[in-house]
Amino acid sequence: MPEKLEKIEITEELKQSYLDYAISVIVSRALPDVRDGLKPVHRRILWAMWDIGLQSNAKSKKSANVVGEVLGKYHPHGDISVYDAMVRLAQDFSMRYPLIKGQGNWGSIDGDSAAAMRYTEAKLAKISNELLTDIEKETVDWQPNYDNSRMEPKVLPSKLPNLLINGTSGIAVGMATSIPPHNLGEICDATMYLIENPQAEIKELVKIVPGPDFPTGGSIYTNSISETYALGKGSVVMQAKTDIQERKERQYDIIITEIPYQVNKSELIIKIADLVSDKKIEGIKDIRDESDKDGLRVVIELKTDANAQKILNFLFKHTDLQKNFHLNMLALVNGLQPQVMSLKDILGAWIKHRQEVIKRRTEFDLRKAEERSHILIGLVKALDSIDEVINTIKKSKDREDARQNLVKKFKFTEIQANAILDMRLSTLAALERQKLEDELKELKKVIAALQFILKNPKEILLIIKKELGELKEKFSDPRKTKIISSEVKEYEEEDLIPQEENIITLSQSSYIKRLAPDNFKTQKRGGKGLIGFDLKDEDFVTQILSAKSHDNVLFFTDKGRVFQTKAYEIPVASRVSKGKSIYNFLELSTNEQINAIISYPKASDSQFLVMTTRDGFIKKTPLSDFANIRRNGLIAIKLKKDDLLKWVKLSSGSDEVILTTTLGQAIRFPEKQVRSMGRTASGVKAIRLKKENFVSGLDIIVKKEAKEQRLLVVMANGYAKQTSLKQYKLQNRAGQGIKTANITSKTGPIIASQIIDDAEEILAISAKGQILKTEISSIRLAGRATQGVRIMNLDAGDKLVGMITI
Repeated sequence: MPEKLEKIEITEELKQSYLDYAISVIVSRALPDVRDGLKPVHRRILWAMWDIGLQSNAKSKKSANVVGEVLGKYHPHGDISVYDAMVRLAQDFSMRYPLIKGQGNWGSIDGDSAAAMRYTEAKLAKISNELLTDIEKETVDWQPNYDNSRMEPKVLPSKLPNLLINGTSGIAVGMATSIPPHNLGEICDATMYLIENPQAEIKELVKIVPGPDFPTGGSIYTNSISETYALGKGSVVMQAKTDIQERKERQYDIIITEIPYQVNKSELIIKIADLVSDKKIEGIKDIRDESDKDGLRVVIELKTDANAQKILNFLFKHTDLQKNFHLNMLALVNGLQPQVMSLKDILGAWIKHRQEVIKRRTEFDLRKAEERSHILIGLVKALDSIDEVINTIKKSKDREDARQNLVKKFKFTEIQANAILDMRLSTLAALERQKLEDELKELKKVIAALQFILKNPKEILLIIKKELGELKEKFSDPRKTKIISSEVKEYEEEDLIPQEENIITLSQSSYIKRLAPDNFKTQKRGGKGLIGFDLKDEDFVTQILSAKSHDNVLFFTDKGRVFQTKAYEIPVASRVSKGKSIYNFLELSTNEQINAIISYPKASDSQFLVMTTRDGFIKKTPLSDFANIRRNGLIAIKLKKDDLLKWVKLSSGSDEVILTTTLGQAIRFPEKQVRSMGRTASGVKAIRLKKENFVSGLDIIVKKEAKEQRLLVVMANGYAKQTSLKQYKLQNRAGQGIKTANITSKTGPIIASQIIDDAEEILAISAKGQILKTEISSIRLAGRATQGVRIMNLDAGDKLVGMITI
């Protein structure tokens, strides 16, 4: 007869089937039980080894034997899954306190696999005994195995909070757990403290357990650990243990002796090597793995004069030398309910579990003691009437008849009667009788003590504390992971960039580049210069600036707007390349031209920016007004009609200002004659200009003792001269100034001027990209009304457009 078929909605069936699967994965595979900290596969491995006698004092057996036991009796899955789980329990770099003591190749921190199970041997580690002790005393619940052929424990008695001590990780359906390992001594102390102070807050427990303790050591930053332990989720920053050692003069090595938890050492070394080969990091000469049986040691050999700390900072940022461990302390409560738990919740759940275990153990011991006491009472009673007992037994037909006669005549229980029938004749001796009475006396004390424990729950807590103290004494070891309570240093891009001198140039067509000063060799005055750019015929260089890598760089446009970037953000280019378009970095409009570039460090002594326009207006604004510049720029100065912002300099607020003009005039006046103004102000008159005469240079005179300062002026046709600053008298702002150079068609107009004191060399650049680097001392000191000397021979149609001193 055909079975009755019932139609059901397929979506409902799929939902129910998937839910059943999800629950099975969560409960029976992926998540640990908060009570013993074990997943089912780990629990079955430990129980199987205990059951076949592979305890810590036994002789090791082949791992294949253990895997076979687990598969055949408890865990109907693949042998690889069981062996992989077993391998992890034996690895001292995976487990803070390994639960299996293995012999043979059990894998390495380099990611090497363990040898096949037929080659390795194993037995339980000593600490595993503490997870299984008292299991035979009915301390935990049992369940049928997969084929109902035998029973297996639902959970282990677990004398230690194993979930926190060894941690765990796992991915279930729609949830995952990630619990780090901790120091056994700290966890024991925290648990004992919680027993004494049930209302303790997380911050109190964190004083005892300051953070995870990883088997691979390293350091962790625990500035937010209280919040993480309170919520049961968060992250901890792990960092390798490193040391910078001097190999020889000006040559250093970075030594790595501990790496973050779960980081593969070989992959870490490959990553560093890739960064070197891809030229993403400079200064590394060689990488060697010198690890051996005594410990981990990786040597990163640096090039001469390489900045070791900056290289190490870069490696922290771009490799797993620094890594986050994400905590999600999810575990099964009562073996069924997944729950994200705080540190206090986990310790509390374990204490509750141990209370139940000790209660059941005490009940078991009490029952056994009472049973033995009952027998002893019967034996002692029988000895008091031994002749009658013996006669009764002798007159009985058989054992059953004797048992019934003893029960009937002497009021013994059946258990006592059986014990009397099993009694040896040696028990009749006086000393043996005394032993029975002494044993009975001791048993009565034991029974009283066990009954007292069951009647007083606080006694159970005291037992838990005592056991924890003993286990701490037995297994505790020093912390491996160093605690750093300060906030983790976030390595900004700037921390990873060497602080170096740079030359920054900008062309008329807005191509910018950065290069080192040593790209230009010093030449004699009057030389032709080096090719500085590969420029188009119609393009020419307009700006040149010296700046250190970490300096802030401000770009001022002819329309009076200002933009900002870091010097290191400007791309490095070769001496002959044209660079990159500045529009890649700044949101400039097409009708704007960069006319001034200045740089200053973070901790600058300067307080003001002094701005001068082509038509002779000057303005002073606090540097702090430009601290936060939007990507699309800020207004730096409000310009008069047809005027252009041309020069910007840094000042202290109490210096002097000197301006030069294209037709050879100069004016020097106190900076205090220019009051401080806001960003949107227009400024005041600095110099009165005649028709066709424009400002050609601005500089700030900082008074320096015992130093003769000079004014260097450079003219378009390659001429330059120095004049003592003493020849420029101090005037009032807005005057016509005095003559500073004899301008002719041969010299061309003044294109730049600068105060000289400490600088030793000048970099002059032409519109067609020729650059000359020469010593300033080769430019002779001359009076104000002279033409100067030729410093650079220019091609026809070329002219100087800028200069800087270095």
